[in-house]
Amino acid sequence: RALSGPAGDDAHDGDGDGVLRRMTALLAYGSADPADPACAAHLHCPPLAVAVAADLAASALNPSLDSWDQAPAATELETLLLEELAGLVGYPAGAAGVVTSGGTESNLMGLMLARDQVLGRATGRPIQLSGVPGGGPPPRIFASAAAHFSVRRSAALLGLGEEAVVSVPVDHDLRMVPEALAAALRDSAGRGELPVAVVATAGTTDTGAIDPLETCAELAAEHGAWLHVDAAYGGGALLSDRLAPLVSGIELADSVSLDWHKLGWQPVAAGVFLVRRSETYESLSRRAAYLNPADDEEAGYPSLLGRSLRTTRRADAFKIAVTLRTLGRDGLGRLVDACHDLARAGAGAVRAHPRLELHADPVLTAFLFRYLPGDPALADRVNAGLRRRLLREGRAVVGRTELPGEGPGRVRLKLTLLNPHTTTGEVERLVRTVAAAGQAEEDAL
Repeated sequence: RALSGPAGDDAHDGDGDGVLRRMTALLAYGSADPADPACAAHLHCPPLAVAVAADLAASALNPSLDSWDQAPAATELETLLLEELAGLVGYPAGAAGVVTSGGTESNLMGLMLARDQVLGRATGRPIQLSGVPGGGPPPRIFASAAAHFSVRRSAALLGLGEEAVVSVPVDHDLRMVPEALAAALRDSAGRGELPVAVVATAGTTDTGAIDPLETCAELAAEHGAWLHVDAAYGGGALLSDRLAPLVSGIELADSVSLDWHKLGWQPVAAGVFLVRRSETYESLSRRAAYLNPADDEEAGYPSLLGRSLRTTRRADAFKIAVTLRTLGRDGLGRLVDACHDLARAGAGAVRAHPRLELHADPVLTAFLFRYLPGDPALADRVNAGLRRRLLREGRAVVGRTELPGEGPGRVRLKLTLLNPHTTTGEVERLVRTVAAAGQAEEDAL
């Protein structure tokens, strides 16, 4: 118990060093170590040492970015960092953004601004004053069947309802089908609905699939919808000369989500939200006399309060800036390429194994596959069970997901490779470990 002493009463230990050592040991003992080659289930990276040190410095200094006088240096640093990241995306001058807790918050912000811009334009009244109108054209958000669950959650939080999200079919690689998006937009317009946003995914959590961004931009513009690109995972491709062409068209988006605690090797949290035109941020602007009085801003003391959904906000930009200054785009790009190479090697090992089936070649650093039991009817049970077996035995942390659709045969295993120091041999050994667990699970049934 955290609040009681060793005897279980209200007396505390008093030995700060001893408590820290013991509780850190407990935390480490019960943690999934993202640096372990056998820990490959999620978009959960081993953070760079320099980023961890920078994060500790930010924690010790404890600036809060809700007002300039609490965080003068951190406010200026975040502003400069976001200008640089906007340039990396390909945005012109006049872009704006904020460091967020991650893709979920960034996606909420993107859809909030989409709602405010498109519904505000349709009603002629600011949404933050009048609220979401009733009785008008039903609002619609278009996202692929493989889009992040936060899209639907955001629609609910924003008062649009989850039913406002139109699920667009995907192909075998879980990439949005452009003809299906065009048809969905056309059919929706025919029913008198209002297209608020198109959400294109650049790097799905399961396969790293990247939607056709340029086509999504064209169709969104044609129907007067906001284009938000969820590049929380795939934004890491911008660091790599090899992979950057995969996200061509991201610069056409009205807003973008990036996560540097995925393919950026930062301690959580290190999300980024960007908009192409700073004026679209207007609906988030708020004035609090004790934080950002107008006369302070006029005197040259800028506030980031109107950029974020949060008030108190730590200086997460610092660790990102330190990392970029230390490694640069080229250094981080080499890490991205190393993880991409590992994914390709792992996919090759799956393809070569007689009892494993690869779903598709990796786009980024993740891929899906499954164990093939002798009885195909057991496939879902065996694959779900073997993952739990590996967890129970402490041998590996492997991801599990399901392909879009209905019925049996959709369960897949997932390897997400984010440790650039893992070797090809270790990945191949992990693949063999999964296959052996599949055989043991099949035998147990």
